[in-house]
Amino acid sequence: MPNKSLEDLLALAGRARMYDLGVDLYPGVPHFPTHPPFVFGLTKRHGEVTTELADGRVVSSSADAISTGTHVGTHLDGLGHFACNGVLFGGTKTSAQSYEKGLPVHGIETVAPISRRGVLLDIARLEGVPSLPKDFSIGSKHLEEACRRQKVEIRPGDVVLLRTGWAQYWQDAAMYVMGGRGNSPTGPGPEIEAARWLSEHDIFATGSDTLAYEKVPSAMPVHVHLLVERGIHLIEVLDLEKIAADGVSEFLFVALPLKIRGATGSPIRPIALAV
Repeated sequence: MPNKSLEDLLALAGRARMYDLGVDLYPGVPHFPTHPPFVFGLTKRHGEVTTELADGRVVSSSADAISTGTHVGTHLDGLGHFACNGVLFGGTKTSAQSYEKGLPVHGIETVAPISRRGVLLDIARLEGVPSLPKDFSIGSKHLEEACRRQKVEIRPGDVVLLRTGWAQYWQDAAMYVMGGRGNSPTGPGPEIEAARWLSEHDIFATGSDTLAYEKVPSAMPVHVHLLVERGIHLIEVLDLEKIAADGVSEFLFVALPLKIRGATGSPIRPIALAV
């Protein structure tokens, strides 16, 4: 006998619009200066190793390898990514960490697959611009007004995504990282007041289409507040252009971090399902 609940779920999934929120990875992708670059290359080309089928056809396979940081491309920050005064979220001291084994607590392998209500707040559209200026500070008033205009509310456990429009610069590393020129990462994002507004809503995670989530350059107070003080995950380097263009504000957000023991973060390929 068919499982009606499963059939209903499959039917709903079949009707849903799916948005891929991850960026492409390739050698030369923009990355934060303190993180390693993304490296890719073939380890075997077609024709180097071959076998022959019984009918005489020649078969070959190609293979490749990658090297990357866990905070390169679209990724999830684990709660162990930042510490304050030598202490991680929950009060654990950083002294137990090691180069070989990473973090003894809050390793990214402890983060379960994410399947939660997602909300997109389009701050660039709110300001009437294709993308926010590089020195733009997102405050709580912007978040509140975006919720009002988009007729959406923030609920406990949500994943709240902020669009600045900077995904449009992904192919331009100098612009995406440095805001066009400069010696340190520069870009728009929320400041501490907005971070506190988000944490007061007891969300699970928040993310944006920028390299560092919060407004930079800074001493990263937003990272400290959300990761260390409140245990709220951050998601960075999202592609929010298509979902924003379609005017989608609410959706099912799905993402799976890799189970890398002791790691401070992980690449993800998040999707949004909207009906």
